[in-house]
Parts: sequence; C-alpha cells; structure tokens
Amino acid sequence: MGRLFGTDGARGIAITELTCELAMQIGRAAALVLTKKANHKPTILIGKDTRISSDILEAALCSGICSVGADAVVLGVVPTPAVAYLVKKMNADAGVMISASHNSVEFNGIKLFAGTGYKLSDETEEEIERLILDSPEEIKLCSHTAVGRISRCETAVSDYIEHIRETISTDLSGLRVALDCANGSASATACRLFEELGAEVLMLSCQPDGTNINKNCGSTHIENLMSFVPENSCDCGLAFDGDADRCLAVDEKGELIDGDKLIAICAKAYKEQGRLKNDAAVVTVMTNMGFSCFAKENGIKTVTAGVGDRYVLEKMLDGGYNIGGEQSGHIIFLDDATTGDGQLSGAKVLEILANSGKKMSELADVMYKFPQVMINVRITPKDKEMWKNDREITGIIERHENTLGDSGRILVRESGTEPLIRVMIEGKDFSQINTMAIEISDVIKTRCSGRK
Repeated sequence: MGRLFGTDGARGIAITELTCELAMQIGRAAALVLTKKANHKPTILIGKDTRISSDILEAALCSGICSVGADAVVLGVVPTPAVAYLVKKMNADAGVMISASHNSVEFNGIKLFAGTGYKLSDETEEEIERLILDSPEEIKLCSHTAVGRISRCETAVSDYIEHIRETISTDLSGLRVALDCANGSASATACRLFEELGAEVLMLSCQPDGTNINKNCGSTHIENLMSFVPENSCDCGLAFDGDADRCLAVDEKGELIDGDKLIAICAKAYKEQGRLKNDAAVVTVMTNMGFSCFAKENGIKTVTAGVGDRYVLEKMLDGGYNIGGEQSGHIIFLDDATTGDGQLSGAKVLEILANSGKKMSELADVMYKFPQVMINVRITPKDKEMWKNDREITGIIERHENTLGDSGRILVRESGTEPLIRVMIEGKDFSQINTMAIEISDVIKTRCSGRK
C-alpha cells in the first residue's frame, strides 16, 4: 500500500483525516499526472455516493482540478462503476469517485480512474503521491482564462442504466426480487434498472439522507434482506454496498449467497455457453477452499490474485480471462465493464436464474463452502506491518497451521481499506477453527495493545 492510497483509493475519516485540503491536492496532482499527455484542455468526471461529506469533498476536488487548468464534470450521485463506464463513453481524460464504499458514514474516500476506465496502477498512484507529499512545488497553478470550468452531466444515471440493460438479453419478467441499496449510490439507479429489465422489484434501504449509508443495511449488514426475502415470497434478493460496486445475494429461503458462490454460478453458466475465456475464473487468496473443488469438478481453472479487485483485474488482463472477483461481492465481468459492478453482477445472476428454470437455492448448490471464520482486530497506525515480526503472533499462527495441515488454512493480513488485521481460518471442523481464530486474535490484541 502507498502513503495515501490503499487497495481502493485514499480513505479516512472525512474532513478531519481525508481533509478538504488533501482532496484539493489530490485533485490537482491527479489532473496533472493523468492528463499530462493530453494535447487539449483535459476533462475529469466526478461522481459521489450519498454521504453527507461527499458534497464538501466534491467542491474541494473540483477546485483542485480546475486550478491546474482541467475542466471538472460533476455526475452527481452514481455508482462507482458508472464513473468507470462514463469516462470511456464521454472520452474524458480521467474519473474520480468520492466514496468509502462499504465503510460507515464518518469515512469517505477518493478513487481514481484513468481515461481507459481502469483503476490506476501502483506506479501512477505513487507518482500522484510524490507530487503531493514530496514535491508540491512542482504543482503549477493556472490563472486568468487558463483555469478550468465546472459543469454538470444531467444524463449520467440514464446513460449508466442503459449500459447495463444492453448487457442483458433475457426478459426478467416473472422474477420477484428484493433490492437492498444500502442507502447509497444504488438508490439512484437500481429500482429503475431492474424494473426496466422486467423484474418485479421490492426496495429496501433506498432513502439516503446523508447519514444512513451502510447503516444496518446493504451487503455488509445483510440480515434484514435474509429475513425480508422469504417473508415476501421473493425469488431472490440482491444487496449492494455504499457505492454499488459489490453485490451479494439471498436465495428464496433467505440463505446468503456470497461472492464466491456468485462467481461459481456465473463461471459455470459461461462455461456451458462457451463464453468462459480460457476456461478460467480469477479469485483471491481469501476465496473459500470450496471454490477450488467446484472448479475441478466443472473443468474450470482457478487463477489466484491478491486481495483487492485491482489485483483481480491485473490477473484477468494478463491472462485474458473474463470473470473474476472476491468473496466480498466485487465481481468483474471484463467483457462488459472495467471494474467491479454490483448491479451488473446482480443482473447477470438474475439472467442465469431466469434462463435456468431453477430456484436460486438450486443454483447456489453448485458449490460447497468449507466452514470459515473471520475475526477483525483493530490496530493503531504504529502496529502496521510490525505484527508480522512479532514472534508470539507468528508462533501461534505456525502452530495452528501445523495442526490443520492440508485440511484447512490460515490467512492473516492487514486490511487495505481499514485499520484492521483480518484473521481468516478455513477447515472442516467449525469448532476447531473458531477456537484457533479466537486464540490468534487474542494474541494479536494483547501484543499490539502492549507495544510501546
């Protein structure tokens, strides 16, 4: 991870950590780096989620972008993948999304897209960081008539909805679907999109007020949807996160279908249709061991990437694959999009469901999930990376790995978006792995809290 950018952009508590001044500097530096080869007046698109702080950061970003001579086009509240799509459609030079994704309302973030619609490489982000942190004197401001203008795109939502509609060839009439929009970006698009695809739609958490994004709703709090779907006789439920780049599903019985199973459903359907490029799906080190078993049974190759949809995308581009994603619900359909798109994922799954004649629970049976335990341990900035060299922490991890052998695995890593260490263990015996996860987490808490 870089000094400003994590695995998914810059992120922090809005205004006090991710300050207006920093947002303005990111706007300036990103405009200079991402448009330096432009032989015209550059244009940068800016989208945002529904957080109360997004308007403030939007103003700061616009100021920064225009102060170095680029034009800023404001898209309003849109999903993150809408920014990625519209950058290409509108021939813009770059795009910015203001969102902290699945995080709670006090956080916000800034995600950057190149003119290609793809997220930035580590090298490009490092160049932007260098300008801001090491060489701010290289940022030259414009004046007089050389400054940029701010304008608004009124068709952003409609253009994005039409794009998703064009990727789906099946009428979804007859499907009764519940949609949990997390009081976030999907609130602006999901109801209209899925109704136009033909589904009967029941909406949850689609009334954002600036303070309720991801609050006990959406893909990170899916319990409400899990009870709502069977209570209202729905065929399926879809849950998005704050910026709608993730999607998780619920079957007609109210059982969760996570990203691993959604990828399996889609990869199998694509394989049967002859559309799965190189007969492979890209997943991450966090993907459940059951996915590998599914893949072997269905003649699908498993390609493993690091955690983060940007690293999934890199593997997909390098190997020529067209489906990949994460357990969290970031799924990339590279034939149709340049980044993870929750509503595209949901529409693809519903299309498979409509064409199958099966129930959602039957589709989800394609993959058996090994029991998995995840515990998040909050840390302070001084503990970043340091825990890896702590003998007590590494020692207990090694002991439990030896106990599990080939029947399970342990993965301990730092979050790229939050100040957390994630302890994940898989195995055949839930009681055993749960005890192991608690023991490892307790040692990390004790050692990190006691370090001076």
